Amino acid sequence: MGIPSEMRDYLAQTIRNNKKYNASFVIPSPAEEKRILESKRCTEEGARAGAKAAAITCVVTAVPTLTAVRVIPWAKANLNYVAQSLIISGASIAAYFITADKTILECARRNARYDK
Repeated sequence: MGIPSEMRDYLAQTIRNNKKYNASFVIPSPAEEKRILESKRCTEEGARAGAKAAAITCVVTAVPTLTAVRVIPWAKANLNYVAQSLIISGASIAAYFITADKTILECARRNARYDK
């Protein structure tokens, strides 16, 4: 038993050629297409908001970190270049992911429709 070879070859070719709908050979309805587009828009919006937050956080953490290394004796003795870059990049990465996640979830809640 199994899938006949002609059908298997047809399905494999269809899946390879149809990259628009994530390798699916089923044609989506207009409502599904709208949901797919909305999810892509939400993802792009989240990435954009996360990048903005990361850039702002980078500046906000770099200024006090670099100032502290030049002024505070403990920081001058214990924070080398790697530690400074880890402080700045860690804060920026956290800001990116937190903001992107919140934005995507907010957008998804806005677009959620519960059909009863």
